[in-house]
Amino acid sequence: MSAAQPTRHEPSSEPVQLHVHAMDNLRFIRETMERSTSFTAFPGWGTVAMGCVAFAGTGVALVMSTPELWLAAWLATAFIAMAIGVVTMVLKARRIDESIFAGPARRFALGMLPTLSCGLILTVVFAPLNLHPLMPPMWLLLYGAAVMAGGAFSVRILPVMGAFFMAFGIAAFVSPPHWGDAWMAAGFGGLNVLFGLLIARKHGG
Repeated sequence: MSAAQPTRHEPSSEPVQLHVHAMDNLRFIRETMERSTSFTAFPGWGTVAMGCVAFAGTGVALVMSTPELWLAAWLATAFIAMAIGVVTMVLKARRIDESIFAGPARRFALGMLPTLSCGLILTVVFAPLNLHPLMPPMWLLLYGAAVMAGGAFSVRILPVMGAFFMAFGIAAFVSPPHWGDAWMAAGFGGLNVLFGLLIARKHGG
């Protein structure tokens, strides 16, 4: 009579499944905590569209015959781009069920508002003084500062984007004045398209 052999237990898949389940829970908790502290509805694809509008605006501004018409072209471009940004932000916020009027979204908006207001005021001051060549570097610098301030309450890539805008603004200040439209295309066009694609890829559209 042969001796009883010890029962061999087949490796169970249960520990693996529990591990996967735990990782899913941790990921959900981390994403929930991130949404409660950061504004995550910044629209990547909307930013790409804003960049495309800036490229078109550059083409229009280049053929304007007077500084006043040139300024009108860029103000119209800014209005269209801003409208696209707001609409796509609202749509993304609805899709991910995030409020745009409270919490991180409110802090994001309040962070950007003072610097954007300074840009508007300086534009009104510069226009009658015929200081139009100073507007592109000023716009790039202040928009970058606004994005950095608001980005402190949003996804991590936004402050980086703001820093690039500020660097472009500084470079535009030390460049020949007639390079202004080229810096506007590189900044409001190129940077918006580049960072918009990165945001869309890493932060859900």
